[in-house]
Amino acid sequence: MVNRRTFGKALGAGTASTATASLAGMTAPSSASATARRGAESAGPDQARGTLSFGALKQTRAGELSIGYAEAGPAHGPAVILLHGWPYDIHSYVGVAPLLATHGYRVIVPYLRGYGTTTFLSAKTFRNAEQAVFALDIIALMDALRIERAVLGGFDWGSRTADIIAVQWPERCKALVSVSGYLITDRKQQRLPLPPATEWAWWYQYYFSTERSELGLAEYRHDFAKLIWRNVSPTWHFSDATFDRTAQAFDNPDYVRIVIHNYRWRLGLAPGDSRHDDLEARLAEGPPIHVPTVTLDGALDPFTPPGNGAAYRGKFTGPYVHRTLKGIGHNVPQEAPEAFTQAVLEADRM
Repeated sequence: MVNRRTFGKALGAGTASTATASLAGMTAPSSASATARRGAESAGPDQARGTLSFGALKQTRAGELSIGYAEAGPAHGPAVILLHGWPYDIHSYVGVAPLLATHGYRVIVPYLRGYGTTTFLSAKTFRNAEQAVFALDIIALMDALRIERAVLGGFDWGSRTADIIAVQWPERCKALVSVSGYLITDRKQQRLPLPPATEWAWWYQYYFSTERSELGLAEYRHDFAKLIWRNVSPTWHFSDATFDRTAQAFDNPDYVRIVIHNYRWRLGLAPGDSRHDDLEARLAEGPPIHVPTVTLDGALDPFTPPGNGAAYRGKFTGPYVHRTLKGIGHNVPQEAPEAFTQAVLEADRM
């Protein structure tokens, strides 16, 4: 999830081979269905948006992976790439994608490595989940889809990935929407202790450092994710159907290895790939982000630092706007798709 050190300080490429299946059903709601959605608000935001869904996904070879992704909007529209986190999947953007499509954007929503239909091309490839590789995956996807430049948006692991691309390949990032602000990890800072109340919020990170956790996550992966959802989004009344739709993404054969390695790598308990050491060293320096950026915080997200964005404001040196969303938790794009959509439009206009 978010960078524990930033939080603590605040408290104290290849050729596309796209599958023949195309995306269907990704249109904006009609006025009648929009009326029905407004009428359903008494049942909670999740139930009100329950009719939205992705159709058939696409698949393309990119770097080390075969990446599964949803696509919406005109094929030649300006590109927006939306990145999910843990323990979530592409359906965090099921309400955002059709809204952006109506504005003429080509919207790409990929499964990260270890999730859904994204798989490794070789059984011999190291199931690496250090922060740099997710950004390299998305650059490879952009190359495969012949996308030179895109607006990038993300939350949780997705924010970190988008932040890294904005830093390392700014020519590929037209603008940025980053939930929880600046999330690039410095592993040396991660080693320093935090106040007990802050450490408590990261209980799962320490659980994942044990051998027992691999068995536990494998056996209880759905129960584990549902617990996290409830804890970090206290007012999001998601249905079992909504959760089950996303939980299918956790049945990926590499899900457990990717999740465990990601959190162990952050704590310095597992090595990354030496090929990326130079890139990781640059990222550990905390380089600023110069591209136009909108940062979003969910006011009820337990990982949102106090100060209305002040904790990371200095990391963004270009055109910049920050917004805190009242009544919203960690899964910002799914809890508040209209607000996230507006943030994308605003960032692109900067």
